[in-house]
Amino acid sequence: MSQQTFTPALGRLGLTRLYDSVVALTRERLWRSLVAMHVAPRPDDTIVDVGCGTGSQAMLLHRLEPRARIIGVDPDPETLALARRKSGTGGTGGTGGTAPQWRRGMGDELAGLLGAGSADTVVSSLVLHQCPLPVKRAILASTHDVLRPGGRLVIADYGLQRTAAMRLAFRTVQLADGVRDTQPNADGVLPKLITEAGFGDVREAEVVGTVTGSISIYVATRS
Repeated sequence: MSQQTFTPALGRLGLTRLYDSVVALTRERLWRSLVAMHVAPRPDDTIVDVGCGTGSQAMLLHRLEPRARIIGVDPDPETLALARRKSGTGGTGGTGGTAPQWRRGMGDELAGLLGAGSADTVVSSLVLHQCPLPVKRAILASTHDVLRPGGRLVIADYGLQRTAAMRLAFRTVQLADGVRDTQPNADGVLPKLITEAGFGDVREAEVVGTVTGSISIYVATRS
């Protein structure tokens, strides 16, 4: 995957400036809080947010534990510029804390960008549903490589759409991101792909119904 082939925020619509307003419709505060609960950041943790977008999840984790090292990675310079403006990267974020770091890079190149085995936790929000299956696999393999043994993976993304109402709502996402890339998520493929990437204890920990379909939170451990 190259810097030119990533799917931008809001998919083919490319309306990056509206991203935060649109994502707010997905009960964002709830599922981001659930992600943070499962991450449970600790002092001196290194936490990598893959496809960090405008930085909302990274900044929430930073507020919860300012002493953790939070690194947001995204290939889109426009979204990273928004993240930097929102976070005020010149600040320290509290006593003994450091502001989140923002790195331009692809989700399938994490070990080369940050170092193999360098992260305690990797999070990713609303990224994998936009990717073709080979790219989903490559990103998950990359998260495995960048995590230390025993490290944690927490993913919030559209998962199995269990009801007719959720499948109908999910069509909104498919209009933006295409059916080919999104349908495997809707069919429930992510736990299988996470396991195939070498993770253990893979589970769907939470399911949040939204007006755009259900968002699942998956938790796994790097063996």
